[in-house]
Amino acid sequence: MSEAATGPLSDLRVVEMGQLLAGPFCGQLLADFGAEVIKLEPPGKGDPMRQWGREKPHGKSLWWPVVARNKKSVTCNLRTEEGQALARNIIGKSDIVVENFRPGTLERWGLGYEDLHTLDPRLIMARVTGYGQDGPYSPRAGFGSIGEAMGGIRYVTGNPDLPPSRAGISLGDSLAAVFATIGVLTAVHHRERTGRGQLVDSAIYEAVLAMMESLLPEYEIGGYQRERTGSVLPNIAPSNVYPTKGGEMILVAANQDSVYARLVTAMGRADLVSDPRYVDHASRGVNMEELDDLISAWTADLGTDEVLDILHEAGVPAGRIYTARDMFDDPHFAARDAIVRLAHPDFGEIPMAGVVPKLSDSPGAVRHAGPELGEHNSDIYGSLLGLTEAERAALVDRGII
Repeated sequence: MSEAATGPLSDLRVVEMGQLLAGPFCGQLLADFGAEVIKLEPPGKGDPMRQWGREKPHGKSLWWPVVARNKKSVTCNLRTEEGQALARNIIGKSDIVVENFRPGTLERWGLGYEDLHTLDPRLIMARVTGYGQDGPYSPRAGFGSIGEAMGGIRYVTGNPDLPPSRAGISLGDSLAAVFATIGVLTAVHHRERTGRGQLVDSAIYEAVLAMMESLLPEYEIGGYQRERTGSVLPNIAPSNVYPTKGGEMILVAANQDSVYARLVTAMGRADLVSDPRYVDHASRGVNMEELDDLISAWTADLGTDEVLDILHEAGVPAGRIYTARDMFDDPHFAARDAIVRLAHPDFGEIPMAGVVPKLSDSPGAVRHAGPELGEHNSDIYGSLLGLTEAERAALVDRGII
């Protein structure tokens, strides 16, 4: 590889096709651990993520430097036969393809899994879509928000007297990308044993459904339909948001018997340990509103730092509800390099989340922010494919790259 990547996946070359978040986040995760990720973008405009975001200092997106970090940008017009041939040549020298087009799109371009797998049986292809590669809904356009609704998380999120809420992030897209990454790494392991690649089919709605805990057996066996319950989970108590002096809020999670006992003892109410209304998990669930009122009355008389010091000393899980400002100021974030800073040509430097998870012997790293459009054309078309400067210039003139 022309770029000195290190990490446990540095022997893998990935071609990333598609745009926005569901596929590209999978590419980001692989690149974080050293894979050479070559992102193919339409010439002239690139991935729409380059323009996304509410805040655009210097007219530049703050999303792009994060989701495209550690990647190489190559322009390639996949809607032309010449562009498709170039993509096929790059893929022929690669291990993995990641894409999130609607099913059937790559097949029309001669870049479908069956076409590519015939050329290289070791190839692994991860396909991230709303509904998966088969089934009656597979041809539909599928954004992350629709997958969140179909997978069940939207219905149970928010206050019961309001319409379903969404998380303030693209949860469905990111979950599908995480599961695609798991699939890719599993397929790489399988290939080491068998010599054969395979298709990884990650559907957004299924990725969301996989996180829905006991939702399905609760309905079919228990006859219970989960509903929106605001800041609590039914029958899980105490675990809620509680006020502190000065109008701040903290979250306390003490629903396990032993932790509950530590909480009420720290409150100076050891008598509540044996109170029959709260003596075990089931009884606390039945009386959760009364218990929350007791805890709120105690926390409201104390400053945030004071109540957290008491609870941490007692071994009770509790903490502030962080904003971005809190994260930058927190010593634990700093000690674990949870936030990293990278040089950036427009912003001077840009902060972003570090690599997760942390590996003791072969950790990942954030090597650079998202690249400029076509920044690595010479690297890939010249060094990897062997095209001359004149040949590359001709492709630019024809709008192919």
